[in-house]
Amino acid sequence: MGAVLYVPCDAAALAVGADRVAETLADELRARDVEATIVRNGSRGMHWLEPLVEIETEQGRIAYGPVKPSDVAGLLDAGLLDGGDHPLCHGLTEEIPYLKRQTRLTFSRCGITDPLSLEHYEMHHGFLGLKRALEMTPAEIVQDVTDSGLRGRGGAGFPTGIKWNTVLKAQGAQKYIVCNADEGDSGTFSDRMIMEGDPFVLIEGMTIAGIAVGATKGYIYTRSEYPHAVAIMQDAIKIARKAGILGVSVMGSDHAFDMEVREGAGAYVCGEETSLLNSLEGKRGIVRAKPPLPAIEGLFGCPTVVNNVMSLASVPIIMDRGARFYRDYGVGYSHGTIPIQLTGNIKNSGLFETAFGLTLNELIYDIGGGTLSGRPVKAVQVGGPLGAYFPPSLFDTIFDYEAFIERNGMIGHAGIVVFDDTVDMLKQARFAMEFCAIESCGKCTPCRIGSVRGVEVLDRIAEGDQPEQQVELLTDLCDTMKMGSLCALGGFAPYPVMSSLTHFPQDFHVKPLTDAAE
Repeated sequence: MGAVLYVPCDAAALAVGADRVAETLADELRARDVEATIVRNGSRGMHWLEPLVEIETEQGRIAYGPVKPSDVAGLLDAGLLDGGDHPLCHGLTEEIPYLKRQTRLTFSRCGITDPLSLEHYEMHHGFLGLKRALEMTPAEIVQDVTDSGLRGRGGAGFPTGIKWNTVLKAQGAQKYIVCNADEGDSGTFSDRMIMEGDPFVLIEGMTIAGIAVGATKGYIYTRSEYPHAVAIMQDAIKIARKAGILGVSVMGSDHAFDMEVREGAGAYVCGEETSLLNSLEGKRGIVRAKPPLPAIEGLFGCPTVVNNVMSLASVPIIMDRGARFYRDYGVGYSHGTIPIQLTGNIKNSGLFETAFGLTLNELIYDIGGGTLSGRPVKAVQVGGPLGAYFPPSLFDTIFDYEAFIERNGMIGHAGIVVFDDTVDMLKQARFAMEFCAIESCGKCTPCRIGSVRGVEVLDRIAEGDQPEQQVELLTDLCDTMKMGSLCALGGFAPYPVMSSLTHFPQDFHVKPLTDAAE
């Protein structure tokens, strides 16, 4: 077989030329009459080093990056196939500080295996959780997930076990597992990385969920903007079905479970679970009033588990290693690990999986390396386009659901977007209101009308039209949206607006608010 090289097929790597690097590498190896295998793996999540080329050696994999097609010949001349020294060499991949500091549970295989190789997946502890689940009763599986402390990784952090238990106890001839892979938050890509780099872990997690609650059908609802993820997931499902992992008999058991991928049409509001369900049913993506909860009346009126990709992808390791093993990671009521995505104006952009508890300061400076521009950090936004903006004075906040709530923020999908001191926070606040106005489903007045009025008020502030009075109006408007909106789109739009106003009043040309907690 000769040497084994790894070149990522992840969309982030493809965007900076990974396909061309792989093709050039194959051409050079043929021209030199060298026998070698090129494996297209997922990304390790060190995006500033993509495309990252790795070579398997007796000591472990050695990393080179970022590699351009024009670098390939020089790398081979320098002894790439033996792990030779070169300016692009970073030594053993696992010893790179960014990777070494991580606690990789959910992403333990991502960047290591061929995403569509069942053999690779099983070599790295794949399906051990599913095999254990098949030996348990549904109630025992649900209890394990409950005891692990796993919470939703896509928004409010609702306990996964409680949701599963509700569906387990609900009456219905048909039940469903719906994976919310509509990853629309700014600065987020962990769902995509899993689907492209380790699709079988999501299949395994959804299958365990199906067995746990009595569901026989699953749907992965993802974005049409994720063509690579869609293609890889569809191929992985076919492979799993052919291998007897999915179908009328899961791994030869009495349990049946199958799944398919559905693409959304680009509506941000379909990240909200009831809008997502409407879209899955072929209807317009409009928020449903609750109750009834989807766990009671969800997809097609049947009991439905709706979980985020990261929640479902965390289930296999809980079932394999046990609830206590997973629960021992983290702080307070935030158990396990969280894949934090570092983006924006930051030197070391990428995915960093760690146990809950690191501070924003550690994440931005020690791990992220500060701004790419070299200028001071002015603000970070955590939790997507509707997340709060935190100034450096709040960088002692630890990554923990409750810690963020106490400071009027939210973790959301764990995306961190960094801004340097050139950012205008008034413009960022306006963007949040405009985003809400564009993406509103239109069902409730506070969101549909309030966001439009919010843009108008912010424009008047920018024009210097009685800014103090406009701020008073804006504060009242945000309170109405927060308390009166039907879902989180309108309810959370005030977070970036009010946090900008509270922490950066100078950008609004007004005096600081007297109550920073508002």
